[in-house]
Amino acid sequence: MSDLSKPDDDYGDLGEPRNRRIRIIAWTVIIALILGGGGATLFTLLPG
Repeated sequence: MSDLSKPDDDYGDLGEPRNRRIRIIAWTVIIALILGGGGATLFTLLPG
């Protein structure tokens, strides 16, 4: 059995906070992309 296929038991209870942090970062990036894209579209349409 290789080292890569073993489950990570070293982190213990850190899995849940890590997942929560990743989820928050992912949603922040998604919202930023939506707002940035919408803002760019609005800015392009304003001058006509």
